[in-house]
Amino acid sequence: MIVVTGGAGFIGSNLLVGLNKIGINNILVVDDLLEGDKFHNLVQADIADYMDKDQFRKLLLTGGLPKISAVLHQGACSDTTERDGRYMMDNNYRVTLELFEYCQTYRIPFVYASSAAVYGAGPNYVEDIHNESPLNVYGYSKFLFDQVLRRHLGSLTAPVVGLRYFNVYGPQENHKGRMASVALHNMNQYKNEGFVRLFGGWDGYPNGGQQRDFVYIDDVVNVNLHFLQREKSGIFNCGSGRAQPFNDVAHTVVNTMRELEGLPSLDLAQMVEQQLLQYIDFPDDLKGRYQSHTQADLRQLRAAGYEQDFVDVQTGVRDYVLKQNA
Repeated sequence: MIVVTGGAGFIGSNLLVGLNKIGINNILVVDDLLEGDKFHNLVQADIADYMDKDQFRKLLLTGGLPKISAVLHQGACSDTTERDGRYMMDNNYRVTLELFEYCQTYRIPFVYASSAAVYGAGPNYVEDIHNESPLNVYGYSKFLFDQVLRRHLGSLTAPVVGLRYFNVYGPQENHKGRMASVALHNMNQYKNEGFVRLFGGWDGYPNGGQQRDFVYIDDVVNVNLHFLQREKSGIFNCGSGRAQPFNDVAHTVVNTMRELEGLPSLDLAQMVEQQLLQYIDFPDDLKGRYQSHTQADLRQLRAAGYEQDFVDVQTGVRDYVLKQNA
């Protein structure tokens, strides 16, 4: 049985579908359905069982779990603005540590979600501690467990892989609210208000010009499945390897929505002129705690044998908008 924690969440639920596509359905989903609407993300997946995260943790600590062949650990609080460090460190760091120790005891392959948040403001996004300086307690919770893995790399009893997700977007993130991707926010803004808003210029970047490594969920699933099927260990960036401005996301969203409405595409200047794309002042409370530029260095991922190409924003966001509005 394969365990997917956070299986009703965004990345976890897409992983379930990816596992099904390669013939795996003996899956135990672990999650918290206090937000009951997340069950929608499970409907299309073929799974064997579901368990609440608190019950799972109790059985983890008492050795009462069924036989497990692998763990894909996606469960975490991903709110980068969460200030409750006690909660964050228990939910993100301590649970991951307990899972790691269990998997090492029973020689179970373990793939877990780390985050590009460990790099803080950058500018070097290479998997090396000298490049890592998280800006918030979420990033620190991921950073701290990455150090645990590094200390044990020479003495592992089973493969362990940490994947540092960059800005992931795609279907089944509706439940994430304000922590959803900018692509989903742009879609909702366009539907509800007829225009899209982005941050104005700051930190040396023009309006809408801050750049992120936006990675489509399909690519994230493929990277997870790559390591699930190989005897590899280590910490690897999971991004597209390219930095693109927020303007690219908004431009693609608006033009794809216009395509669905039977309207012609516009260039960026035309969108701004027609006020389909509007800019707001950069928030003061984000200054000094915001990543203005991220770009995954993929050399270690490629060295680990992952050869597939990553889609760009124009391709991935268009596919996302079409699926979301099918």
